[in-house]
Amino acid sequence: MAVAAPQDSRTQEKRDDHNRRYYDRAHKDYHTWDGNEDRAYVRYQNEHHETHAFAELNSRQQTVYWNWRHSHPDGR
Repeated sequence: MAVAAPQDSRTQEKRDDHNRRYYDRAHKDYHTWDGNEDRAYVRYQNEHHETHAFAELNSRQQTVYWNWRHSHPDGR
């Protein structure tokens, strides 16, 4: 008889921190949170004196970030 193996919740939490997808309503696209997005958000935090994690921002603040992000693609 097959039984589902227990999952280590710490592994799941770690996996959820990266490669989470966020929908950007203004631009009607999805963004995958990965290492590149981490680096871009750190740049944004420094420029805007933001101290909160992205997931802690309200939807208006997240929209401001996505607008900034679309005007600051990787490599800039």
